[in-house]
Amino acid sequence: MGKLYLVPTPIGNLEDMTLRAIRILKEADLILAEDTRTSGKLLQHFEVVTPMKSYHMHNEHNMVDYLIGRLKNGEDMALISDAGTPAISDPGFLLTRACIENSIEVDCLPGATAFVPALVNSGLPNDKFIFEGFLPVKKGRQTRLKLLAEETRTIIFYESPHKLVKTLGNFVEYFGADRPVSVSRELTKLYEETVRGTAEEVLKHFTEKPPKGEIVIIVGGKNNKQ
Repeated sequence: MGKLYLVPTPIGNLEDMTLRAIRILKEADLILAEDTRTSGKLLQHFEVVTPMKSYHMHNEHNMVDYLIGRLKNGEDMALISDAGTPAISDPGFLLTRACIENSIEVDCLPGATAFVPALVNSGLPNDKFIFEGFLPVKKGRQTRLKLLAEETRTIIFYESPHKLVKTLGNFVEYFGADRPVSVSRELTKLYEETVRGTAEEVLKHFTEKPPKGEIVIIVGGKNNKQ
């Protein structure tokens, strides 16, 4: 039997790559990459020459059985996403589950995940929280927001820059204008920024200054005070 390694990669700053992650990528028989072009630059930087195969949300269902077969034949594989930890709003869950069902060992390395620094530096309670990832774009969005409006724990969202203002507007509408919010963007990168305030204040800021880059939103739970 081979082994599947889930290997986190930097969310921006290449110095966040761990020595163990580099070693595993070099020793694996195959690297499964969300985007081979993006990952190719990372691997080249760390002088990793292991063969790569594309593994992303559009082909993962069709790839699982094939990959399980290769793992059963003794190949070790390393799964990476474009940035951060695989399976956190990225491909990885289906293959991990299939490995477990087939008694194939899975090893997830610790490493970069965007929501952790965003949560910690938000100043909002982090003893209890829930991770929502991306909200539904259309179907189910309103229902989800109404449900989350009653959530008392801190809530973590991912969002794209062109949808941030709309989402913050939803928070004002469903959670209330005074709900505490922290928006972190471009974490670990040159133009890293965190904007904290009420939902209304943060909405005003990004309405006036359209955001760019990867975004994590932290929202205080119901009845939470800043």
